[in-house]
Amino acid sequence: MKLLHPHYGKARIRVMKVTRGDDRHLLKELDISVMLQGDFDASYTKADNRLVVPTDTMKNTVNILAKENLGVETEPFGLVVARHFLHAYPQVETAQVRLSERSWERISIQGRPHAHSFTEKSPAKPFAEVICSRQETTIQSGINDLLILKTTQSGFEGYDVRDKFTTLAETKDRIFATQLRAAWFYVGQPSSYVRTNERILEAMLEIFASTYSPSVQATLFQMGEAALHAAPEISKVTLAMPNKHCLPINLAPFGLENRNELFLPTDEPHGQIEGTVTRD
Repeated sequence: MKLLHPHYGKARIRVMKVTRGDDRHLLKELDISVMLQGDFDASYTKADNRLVVPTDTMKNTVNILAKENLGVETEPFGLVVARHFLHAYPQVETAQVRLSERSWERISIQGRPHAHSFTEKSPAKPFAEVICSRQETTIQSGINDLLILKTTQSGFEGYDVRDKFTTLAETKDRIFATQLRAAWFYVGQPSSYVRTNERILEAMLEIFASTYSPSVQATLFQMGEAALHAAPEISKVTLAMPNKHCLPINLAPFGLENRNELFLPTDEPHGQIEGTVTRD
C-alpha cells in the first residue's frame, strides 16, 4: 500500500479583531484554515506522531499572530501565517492558508457612519489563499457567493445543436442571475491589496451590468478580460458563474398575459459555466 498526498491542518479558525482608535473602531473578521504538507507520512503509516504539529497549536498560533499582525488587508496576514509554519518547523515543506472574510460596514446614524456599530455588508465573502513552499509563494484573492442579477440585456440564441431532447426556446431578452465565484492570481505585489481587489471587482461588474450578454460564457470571458486590464499585478482569473434561472410563470390558464414581468426564481438545476482567462 502507498500513501499519496498526505496533508492535514486546522479548519474554521474564526478570528474577529477590533482595533480601537480614539474616535472609531475598525473591525475585521476572518475564517481561516491552515493545511501543512511535509514529513508527516509516519503519522499515517506507522502511528508515529513525533513530527506532528498539533492542530490545536495551529489554532493558537493563528490567534497570537492575529493579535500581533492582523490589519486591514487579508493577504499580508496570510503570508505571515504561512511563513511562520515554514520557518518554525523544518519538517513542513508547504503551508497553505485560506482566509475567508465576513465584511462589515458602519451603520449610519442621521447620515453619519457610527464609530463602533456595524451591519453585515453582504453575504458574499472576499477570500484569499496563500501557499508557501521553500521554493515559491503563490497568492490568490477573490470573491465567493456574490449574487448578481440584471433584468434585461441578456439572451441565448443561435445554437445549432438540436435533437429530440431540445426544448429550450431562443430568446433575446431574459433575466441573467448568477452567484459569482472569482479568483485572481497575483504575480506582483500591489501597493494595496484592498484597492486592487476592489478595482478588479468593479471592472468585472461594469462589464456584467453595461454589456449585452449573448451567453453566460461570453460574459464570463469579457469579465475576465476586464479584470486583467484593471490590474497588471495579476496573471489570470478563474470564474464560476452558475446560471440561476428565472423562469417565466405561465399565466395563460388564468386568462392573463405574462409580458416578461413575472418569474419563478430557481436555484436548481442550473447551468454551471466556468473558465479561466489568462494573459497571452
